[in-house]
Amino acid sequence: MIPYARQSIDEDDIAAVAAVLRSDFLTQGPSVAHFEELVARYCGVEHAVAVNSATSALHISCLALGVGPGDLVWTSPNSFVASANCARCCGADVDFVDIDPGTYNMSVGELHRKLEGARATGRLPKAVVVVDFAGQPADLAGVALLAQEFGFRVIEDASHAIGAAYRGRPVGCGAYADITVFSFHPVKIITTAEGGMAVCNDASLAQRLQRLRTNGITRDPALMETAHEPWEYEQIELGFNYRLTDVQAALGAAQFSRLDEFVERRREIAARYDRELSDLPLVLPFQHEDARSSYHLYPVRVRPESGLTRRGVYDALRARGVAPNVHYIPIHTQPYYRRLGFRDGDFPHAETYYRETLSLPMYAGLDAERQGHVIAALHAVFGGSNKP
Repeated sequence: MIPYARQSIDEDDIAAVAAVLRSDFLTQGPSVAHFEELVARYCGVEHAVAVNSATSALHISCLALGVGPGDLVWTSPNSFVASANCARCCGADVDFVDIDPGTYNMSVGELHRKLEGARATGRLPKAVVVVDFAGQPADLAGVALLAQEFGFRVIEDASHAIGAAYRGRPVGCGAYADITVFSFHPVKIITTAEGGMAVCNDASLAQRLQRLRTNGITRDPALMETAHEPWEYEQIELGFNYRLTDVQAALGAAQFSRLDEFVERRREIAARYDRELSDLPLVLPFQHEDARSSYHLYPVRVRPESGLTRRGVYDALRARGVAPNVHYIPIHTQPYYRRLGFRDGDFPHAETYYRETLSLPMYAGLDAERQGHVIAALHAVFGGSNKP
């Protein structure tokens, strides 16, 4: 079975992890700082804070920006639930902004319309979590302009998008968002087994992110209230144990040396899909001229006029040894969010997209033979029919 995604681990990765296992530090050692430095330098950003998952990074990013009870956070319904849960974990209310039907990212036009309505009612969002779906950066400049006009903070959920670029600059550069978050889950572009990172250009935000990942504890004498003995530390706020281990960081640093190679291979795979699936009744991914995707996913949509359902194509591919996936079930349709009052029809573009989408196999280790099998399976499923 050809999976939709998988990690790519080589002997250098294994050697890097083994070296840490033989060292003095399995956690809270130098490997974490080294990994953070690599990512910060690549993105052209001042600060990077590694944590144990992108979910954790989103949570403490909300906290660092002051999100709390009574506040409102907006995000995209076309994302993993963590993009909304991060605000709920801070006690804030959540709402969603429908997607652009071409890019599947948050629609800036819809965001503007919704902000105008929120200003009229006197309840604007404290923050907007904008998602770079499938590796394609959102309209970050458009969101940043609205943030200036309406006074909200921006968290860029770039869990899919390390290695991507927007307007010629790396995603995470800090030009358009207060904080950008990356994921290093095994299905992502590089992996630390589990892990995430928050990057920013604000030193005070970075310091708070660092405290929040370590139980709210500081050893900075300038922040401590008691006598400053060399062994002392103080908990100055409520935080969490969200640390990344040195073992994981060593894997991440080794993987990071191949980031550009991984992304380039994904772009080659996407280009072949674009060429060889163009005659099928599928909507292939659109790439915006401002964005250079890292292609975490290759989502296609089954055209209704094909005569096939998404489920029918899904089952037929699996019967031919191909395991596609679906990204994402709209967050607002999950039972938890239905209990908060969201209903079908609230965000129609995200819902229509979900009913039609499949994520095809996309990972750096997908060789030409296996990709050819995926392409042949799709042609067989659609019977060689031409694109309408």
